[in-house]
Formats: sequence, C-alpha cells, structure tokens
Amino acid sequence: MTRKGYTFTENMEKVWGDRWRVTSEIGTLRAVLMRRPGKELENIKDPAAVFMRDFIDVEKARWEHDTLAQIYRDHGVEVYYVEEMSEDTPNAMFCHDLILGTPEGVIAARPGIEIRAKEVKYAAQAAARIGVPIVKTIHGEGVFDGACVTWVDEETVIIGTGTRCNRAGYEQAVSTFRDMGVKNFISLSIARNQNHLDGFLSIVDRDVAVTYPYITPDIIYEELEKRGFRFVEIPAFEEKINFAANSVALEPGKIVMPTGAPRTVELLEKAGVQVIEIELDEIKKGGGAVHCLTAFLKRDDIPVYQVE
Repeated sequence: MTRKGYTFTENMEKVWGDRWRVTSEIGTLRAVLMRRPGKELENIKDPAAVFMRDFIDVEKARWEHDTLAQIYRDHGVEVYYVEEMSEDTPNAMFCHDLILGTPEGVIAARPGIEIRAKEVKYAAQAAARIGVPIVKTIHGEGVFDGACVTWVDEETVIIGTGTRCNRAGYEQAVSTFRDMGVKNFISLSIARNQNHLDGFLSIVDRDVAVTYPYITPDIIYEELEKRGFRFVEIPAFEEKINFAANSVALEPGKIVMPTGAPRTVELLEKAGVQVIEIELDEIKKGGGAVHCLTAFLKRDDIPVYQVE
C-alpha cells in the first residue's frame, strides 16, 4: 500500500522541482518546449521528400516562431527550447509530435516516419535537462506521435491509430495512461492522409471543440456531446488545409491560431472564444502550425467532465 503523500504526483515537486503536469488541452498554459528553426532547415533539396509542402524561407520562419514564443511569454508561459539538434532532421521544429505531456511528466514518442527518429533523442534530453520526468519511452515495435493524443480531462483521452501510431504504440501509451488514473479512452482510426488529430480536431474551451466535419469520426461528436460540448465546424476545405484546427489554448476560451481561416475565426468568436491570429505562412509550408510547434509541459488542471 502506497503511503499518504508518496504517489508520483504528490511527490513530484519535491523530487522533480516543479509540477510537470498536463491533463487537458485548455487548462491555463504554464510551460512549453519548442525548437526554433535551425540549420536543419537550411539545406532542403526536395521538400516532398521530407514531408513538406514547399521550400521554406528560413529567416522568415524564425521570425514567425519567435513571434509565437513571445505571445506565450506575454501570457505568462515559460518557454524552453530544444537547443541541440542533428542537422539531418528538417521537421524538428514540430515538437508536439516528439514528447507528450501527461499528468506525471512526458512520454517520449517514436515517430511514424523514419526521418524524424533522431529528433526524439534531443527533445527528451532537453526535457530531462530542465527536470521533466520522462515516464515512458515508446519502444519495441511501437510507433507513436504525440499529436495522436488529445487530452479531454485527467480521466479521458482521445487517441488515434494510423500511419503515425500503430497498435503497439497505442497499447504502450494506453497502459501508461491507465497507470496515471485515466479511465476513459476514446479510440479511433485516423485517415491515412491526415496523420494527426490536430488536423481536424481541437478543444478550445470548456464546452467548445473545433472539428472538420467531413473527416471527424462520429465517436468524437458522441463522446464530447455527452460532456456538454458545442462544436465549431470548419466551414471550408481551404480553411482546413490552412490549419484552422491547429490552435493552442492559452487558457479556457482564449487561443492562438494561424491566419488564413477567417470564417472559422468568426464562428469561434460567436461561440465566445477569444482568438489571437498569428502569421505562420512559412512554417505552414513544413506541414504544421501552432499546435505542431508546441509541446506542452505544464497546464493548470480543469474539472473532470461528468457524463450522465
């Protein structure tokens, strides 16, 4: 029997120096890990070969990244960086895929595309250097990207399998979540050309989720409706591919998202969500946006949703 005050969570600040805890997508954001675009972006010969849409103006991408980091700081978020990185890792700025924040630290991922494999080592080293517990490293035959998971609350996660999360990776992640007290698993299959949940789903307030209705599985609607959610549905494919679902909540009902989705912004504001838009035109060419760039290390808790 575990003695009182000696669970991992209760003991975290004493042992690890801080409360490295993520249990939702919307609790007030306190700390993140990012990778400022580095030399790894400077010598790309064929964007498609490294899973990018086009060539990137690296200096402009750095300016865009710095602007996002400053927005975080302006809202009281501690921004940590992955300083060291191999130069043959052109996708390394997309840190959300590399480590996943959990109630007890982070899970080190194992990317679904081989060119990204090295990135995890450097992200995990950076997390460990600042004192974040690494509670699991996906191993064996497991494949798992952090963006294949969306936290609903500390007892509920959405987790999708597909090209970036295989069954072995799924089972390792679910086992780890269960050990941390997660009771509800909303499982789904991510379409082959979607890769991650944040391409079509984001939770932006205590009762508001953004979806792209043409590919969002019914189970998302069913399970979130049970928890009292309303939905802002992205109204056009052009806005979907402009990363309208790829936002980060600074706190419940206040998000940062990329420009290029004006109709979605209008719907969000009608739903009571405050939107900060940021230009990420160069970074988007890499195939990601705000959520992809940001690994969450610490968020405030929100209440567990009650399901009738």
